[in-house]
Amino acid sequence: MNTPLSHIRNFSIVAHIDHGKSTLADRLIQSTDLVVRRDMKEQMLDAMDIERERGITIKANTVRLDYTAENGEQYVLNLIDTPGHVDFAYEVSRSMRAVEGSLLVVDSTQGVEAQTLANVYQAIDANHEIVPVLNKIDLPASDCDRVAEQIEDVIGIDASDAIRVSAKTGVGIKETLEAIVHRLPAPRGVEDAPLKAMLVDSWYDSYLGVVVLVRIMDGRMKKGDQIRMMQTGARYGVDRIGVFRPAMENVDSLGPGEIGFITASIKQVRDTKVGDTITHEKKGTDTALPGFKPSVPVVFCGLFPVDSAQFEDLRDAIEKLALNDASFSYEMETSAALGFGFRCGFLGLLHLEVIRDRIEREYDIELITTAPSVIYHVHMKDGTKIDLHNPADMPDPSNVDFVEEPRIKATILVPDEFLGDVLKLCQDRRGLQEDLTYVGGRAMAVYDLPLNEVVFDFYDRLKSVTKGYASFDYQLMGYRQDNLVKMSILVNDEPVDALSMMVHRDRAEMRGRSMCEKLKDLIPRHMFKIPVQAAIGGKVIARETIAALRKDVTAKCYGGDATRKRKLLDKQKAGKKKMRQFGKVDIPQEAFISALKMDS
Repeated sequence: MNTPLSHIRNFSIVAHIDHGKSTLADRLIQSTDLVVRRDMKEQMLDAMDIERERGITIKANTVRLDYTAENGEQYVLNLIDTPGHVDFAYEVSRSMRAVEGSLLVVDSTQGVEAQTLANVYQAIDANHEIVPVLNKIDLPASDCDRVAEQIEDVIGIDASDAIRVSAKTGVGIKETLEAIVHRLPAPRGVEDAPLKAMLVDSWYDSYLGVVVLVRIMDGRMKKGDQIRMMQTGARYGVDRIGVFRPAMENVDSLGPGEIGFITASIKQVRDTKVGDTITHEKKGTDTALPGFKPSVPVVFCGLFPVDSAQFEDLRDAIEKLALNDASFSYEMETSAALGFGFRCGFLGLLHLEVIRDRIEREYDIELITTAPSVIYHVHMKDGTKIDLHNPADMPDPSNVDFVEEPRIKATILVPDEFLGDVLKLCQDRRGLQEDLTYVGGRAMAVYDLPLNEVVFDFYDRLKSVTKGYASFDYQLMGYRQDNLVKMSILVNDEPVDALSMMVHRDRAEMRGRSMCEKLKDLIPRHMFKIPVQAAIGGKVIARETIAALRKDVTAKCYGGDATRKRKLLDKQKAGKKKMRQFGKVDIPQEAFISALKMDS
């Protein structure tokens, strides 16, 4: 049965983290009787264990609902539940292009947060019709009028007829469904035109191969069609076509405005470019859809197995994860201290944590993660430019002209009483203040910050100085030249590559001193003295010495001449000196892990 265009509604749910997107999606699924009550569970659309455990959405998920409106008409609603976290903003922007409207969910106890702004701006960029929804009205702290006013002040959209909902208890769900039908626009599209479908997402299924999520713009796609990907030029035959009602359900064909999936014996997720246009091989369209910018990894770090025998298992695990996550990149690297491993690129620290947790949990491999770093542009004196992923690969400073680092524009929303601490934190991280405004009892600070100061522990520090009340969002702004140097850590005069890092020259001494002090406590004492030094080029900027373990060689001397004792002590001293030349310092794995955890 083909649904007319006027009776299809495609929409996504956008909100800050924990404002209740997934719970609202659960209630919508429940109220349209899509899933039998015994199969209903919390966070219906969050399939990964890690999503359910952390209570966050990582992958955008879709579901098709059938709804009979109060006027008796039948509607098909395609819902995309999107992540709220800044690291997965790429998932959000992609989902936005596939739909025409958004439900903007705002927690009526907390009001507008930084991510609410970021996600709603993406919706406005995609020309969405936006319906504000005030959630959690069952809580005693809920204040709908204040939050509605805040939405109008901060975002500038009319919130006078915002729907008041409690996704937990189910109040206001009927009104939400009616608003979707009457306030969101129907999709546009021509059925007789050549096929034009947008590739929204793809993932690997061990039974079906690559599953591709598509949104049909024009034309109709049927089972058995020969299709062509316009960017890659690859040709496939459609094996299965269907929709998600959360489980996969096969259909005969998909028409304009519909969202569904296809499988076409595609071997690798790499063969499907997100944002590509799919068309018929024979009478296809000539004009491709605009597509998306590919996601660019921002944070890099090394992943090494604690037990080097597990290297092949780690390679296997990383390859499998990369099948499903196009935004995760990796290449092999070796380190003198840690052995064989991989240098991996992520969209942010949460993305890094999620991937690391999944490798440790799903593949049972213990990992060491090196200090996260960002890509620097190193401009050489001969005019060439190098992209530096790992500080250990920094070329000889005498050949370097200047180094550029990535900068971000950070938006921080924070209650007044914590503003001083937040401004101090941003100043300490070499931030430049761009804007400071007040919105409904809260301050909104906009800062230009270097990304490498943010990737370590900025988010944790921000949460701790504001008791968890601040919200934070950022976007990349490009590169800027700064006085950056590579700081190496030497243990017993040997450089330890896993601990080298890029620092600002003004901060180098402080960072080096704290690193040396930390290693002094972490490295166990040996039979000889061990110097721990931080150096920039050939210049040592900080040093600590780990004292030697001593055996009392004079214990057997009693009485007699002092020269007897002296002779034994000198002999011991010469032995220790020789030992230091040939002795190898064993740095335990725990020392690496603790040293790489940045403190304040």
